[in-house]
Amino acid sequence: MKLDKNFFSENIKTLFYALIIAVIIRSLLVQPFYIPSSSMEPTLLVGDRLFVTKYSYGYSKHSFPFSPPILNKRIMFKSPERGDVIVFKTPADNRTDYIKRLIGLPGDKIQFIDANLYLNSSEILKSKIPLKTKIYCGDTTIDVLKFEEKLPNGKKFHTVYLKNYTYQNSDVFTVPDDHYFFLGDNRDCSKDSRFLSSVGYVHKDNLVGKAQFIFFSSDKKLGSFIEFWKWHKSIRFKRTFNVIN
Repeated sequence: MKLDKNFFSENIKTLFYALIIAVIIRSLLVQPFYIPSSSMEPTLLVGDRLFVTKYSYGYSKHSFPFSPPILNKRIMFKSPERGDVIVFKTPADNRTDYIKRLIGLPGDKIQFIDANLYLNSSEILKSKIPLKTKIYCGDTTIDVLKFEEKLPNGKKFHTVYLKNYTYQNSDVFTVPDDHYFFLGDNRDCSKDSRFLSSVGYVHKDNLVGKAQFIFFSSDKKLGSFIEFWKWHKSIRFKRTFNVIN
């Protein structure tokens, strides 16, 4: 069989254009992410896959693959809201992707007192709710209490704390200008902004995007796209990023 002399060049062009389109979509619109740790349980489970919108907070160099030095500051910036679940690059290396919940805005003061979370000297309200699933820290099942927490802007979500409350008290964390303070929903199994040397306060330029919805879950009830879609359309939300708006 004789091949057209343009066969290979046309296919290379097609692949090149497809690559360019994929980079544009991942950089400017939506990027899929995989959850590798248990720090956001019960909201996100290990193995969950979700879509993150890149345009939610504007764009920085971290919006693009490999963080090329093409932007020296964030453009088209839109301020995130307290309670958003956000992917960001860790300040320690500006390379590793973390996903946590936004708790503190610039100028806020955050503190743990007797295992209770305080924001600007006011305790974050939490109500104990039944725990119906196992919660992990790494590969180990942990004994926790589950709560529904409510932020000052009205956003509610689920968190878990070890029954012995290993993280009891802290110094006051004062969030610098243009920075944010993040916590994992699995409060006693999360490396987050409380650990200043490894994560700490996150600059707005390090924000990658906003978590929108899970498209594949390791939760067997949501394990297929069809089942997920049925769940997503129902009013009985069990695992959303903002459980109650």
